[in-house]
Amino acid sequence: MSVPQSVIVSLRAAFVALAALSLAACGINSVPAAEENAKAKWADVQSAYQRRADLVPNLVASVRGAAASETTILTNVTEARARATSINITTEDLSNPEEFRRFQESQNQLTQALGQLRTVVENYPELKSQGRFADLMTALEGTENRIDTARTRYNEAVQAYNTEIRTFPSIIGAKIIHGAKPMVPFEASAAAQTAPTVDLDNIGAAPAQPAPAANDDDADAEAPAAAAN
Repeated sequence: MSVPQSVIVSLRAAFVALAALSLAACGINSVPAAEENAKAKWADVQSAYQRRADLVPNLVASVRGAAASETTILTNVTEARARATSINITTEDLSNPEEFRRFQESQNQLTQALGQLRTVVENYPELKSQGRFADLMTALEGTENRIDTARTRYNEAVQAYNTEIRTFPSIIGAKIIHGAKPMVPFEASAAAQTAPTVDLDNIGAAPAQPAPAANDDDADAEAPAAAAN
């Protein structure tokens, strides 16, 4: 007895659908989809960091015009930018903890150097009157916010990807077919990861005066009294 052609077609369709469902359940599609999403979010991080790096030379030039004597800090900012831009992270390096750590540390150093630069400019009131400088500082503040947002979204995508490749049944496809490795997220640092505060109202404010030193004559006068007691 022959099987009707329509039945054979139906069985084939059911088999294909079942196979596709099984493959999807094993992470054949979901793992690379999560990986590509994380890579896309990483591209946003790189774009934000590059935007900051592009601002630094003009910012340093503006400050140097009014605070040329602050050569040490200006040099620190320039060198920190050079280090930050010299370390390039490819999408393959996102699963390399050591390379990712080097990248993050170099960016942290630039963040700290920019914070030192802000401290310097507060003592130079002429900078406040420079429209170009104010525009650059505003752009820097906006860029730091972009960096923070991009890093947060990248970490969320990395968490989703790392969860996908570690949980059943996607772990089957992740290990056997894709050879997937966990990606490295950004780690928070209370000091280095804090974006520099940009407060233009305080630029030019007189630095805090140290407390007056104790008068030596007064100290000598108090000593006998203390001894008498």
